[in-house]
Amino acid sequence: MNAISGLEAILTDIEGTTSSLAFVRDVLFPYSRAHLPAFLATHAGDPGVRRCLRDAAREAGIAEADHRAIADTLLRWIDEDRKVAPLKILQGMIWKDGYERGAYRAHLYPEVAGKLREWKARGLRLYVYSSGSVQAQELFFGHSDAGDLTALFDGFFDTGIGGKRETDSYRRIAQAIGTQPGRILFLSDIEAELDAARAASMQTTQLCRPPEHCRTDARHPCVEDFDRIEIA
Repeated sequence: MNAISGLEAILTDIEGTTSSLAFVRDVLFPYSRAHLPAFLATHAGDPGVRRCLRDAAREAGIAEADHRAIADTLLRWIDEDRKVAPLKILQGMIWKDGYERGAYRAHLYPEVAGKLREWKARGLRLYVYSSGSVQAQELFFGHSDAGDLTALFDGFFDTGIGGKRETDSYRRIAQAIGTQPGRILFLSDIEAELDAARAASMQTTQLCRPPEHCRTDARHPCVEDFDRIEIA
């Protein structure tokens, strides 16, 4: 691919981009599912948890007092990988406990940490945009298998700023970080997200991690890993 020029910031997705989808699917999701009932029973009185339960009940059309039905709904949402704010916040709380207990460390592809450090040293600002909550993102990069990388990042965004396939979300991110969209590079494995970012005038690059391959008719510049991203 041609060298990318005029950049001030890089905005990256997590799953399938910096980290294997398998880590989220096979480690984080099962952990949150297995521990959610006990977590709710233990922390139901915490204000943040109460707020999530209230919001989940409203989203599902369930009575707030029906805690069993709310818990069952949350478990079903985990199975469906629903991008629902109260679930994502609760998962972040549960994953925090798992990280701190040393139950797992977040997976990163081998070249990611080194490339992030290189980009940071070159003066580029680094941001994350993921469907997981900001707390979950900070935990992920704070407990990665490459160590604590949170100091490399200038900010984190979740779907509170908008859906990842919505063009206005990327306009809001550009405004929030005070940078013209054309000076931001968005990295993702999902073509529809890249389409939305490009429609907001961001530069884009798609990650196709093996065994996936870049298509010859891809709508976006495509690479297999961060080392193949050339920045002028």
